[in-house]
Amino acid sequence: MTVFKLPDLGEGLSEAEILRWHVKVGDQVEVDAPMLSVETAKAVVEVPSPISGRITALHALPGDRIEIGAALIEFATDAAAGPAAVGPAAAAAAPAAARLASSAPADDSGTVVGHMPGLSDADADAAVLDAANAVTGPRVRAVPAARALARSLGVELGTLSGTGRGGLITLADVLAVGMPSGSATRKTHPAPAAPAPPAGGTAHELRSLRRAMAQSMALSRDSVMACSLFDDADLHAWGSGRDYTTRVLRAITAGVRAEPGLNAWFDAASYSRTLFEQIDIGIAVDTSDGLLVPVIRHVQQHSATQLRAELDRLKRAARERTLGSEELRNFTFMLSNFGSMAGRYATPVVVPPAVAILGTGRVRRDVVAADERIEVHTRMPLSLTFDHRVITGGEAVRFLGAVIADLELPE
Repeated sequence: MTVFKLPDLGEGLSEAEILRWHVKVGDQVEVDAPMLSVETAKAVVEVPSPISGRITALHALPGDRIEIGAALIEFATDAAAGPAAVGPAAAAAAPAAARLASSAPADDSGTVVGHMPGLSDADADAAVLDAANAVTGPRVRAVPAARALARSLGVELGTLSGTGRGGLITLADVLAVGMPSGSATRKTHPAPAAPAPPAGGTAHELRSLRRAMAQSMALSRDSVMACSLFDDADLHAWGSGRDYTTRVLRAITAGVRAEPGLNAWFDAASYSRTLFEQIDIGIAVDTSDGLLVPVIRHVQQHSATQLRAELDRLKRAARERTLGSEELRNFTFMLSNFGSMAGRYATPVVVPPAVAILGTGRVRRDVVAADERIEVHTRMPLSLTFDHRVITGGEAVRFLGAVIADLELPE
């Protein structure tokens, strides 16, 4: 029997939730055939079979959360099939396994992938599974938010003892060693026990997107010095057929031209920031499962028509949970158009390592003073939150002023 473990899915994630199995015990599967779908904090990922064989056991049920490296599925393999049946998923692990081979003992079949002198076919099949199961380097178990915070504070996770379930490192564990001794956020006493809920309530464990949102918000709370500005853009000069979101995206590019420092990442560990030429904007999308932030790449290069088509595609994919993980990472700026539902102003939350987010409120008809007259104009409320550690008030005001000036131009 050979055991396949949940592979490292990237993004610093420590666990995934079983969404659905595509196979059952007794099935014969071929290399690279999809075995199951797992849901991470980022996206739904299909896990392929690394080898051909017959399934003899499944180690998790839909809804279970399992950690990276935990046993997932068992195979009975046909040694006659040989090592030729190696799928891309297993082959991708081959370089790392080959690097280990130079220093590993000769009897460690997990360091070689493929048919090599001195290995039987059965040994080679086992090597394929070992390579597919491999996690690069020693992996410390930590929640994603704690992993990101440790990077920003320069804390080595390997030196910590986790207080979470099974030794999992939590945000509190990182903060306990990563904050200055005089910091008010340093944890010095055990957290008080949660009060018992009143009768009639039903507790639901946070999963998937809601769990990821809770971790991201905790990271923002603990590592960003947030400051917010509010103002309105007068859209009186616009014609008919308005597309508010694409105009806001264009206005953000105008703001970045005026103040490039808001289109950046900040690394608190090295006290350095990275400014980007490309403008990749994460758009907050509300779904029934929680919040997703798909990314529109190179916004400054697209026409209004192209932006609208990409917006519609990303929103549809977000609600259908078909977004790829590459479509949910590495935004350089964020936009929350909460006003499409309700709300005039807000304090949007900056998600590190990004340093700014713009929120657009509900567009309304307001009574304004125009010259010596009273008129009714269409106006868009704007809320800009920025990380005051790296962005000055003057930079934020100039950025917001450039956004407003662009929005107030005729179409």
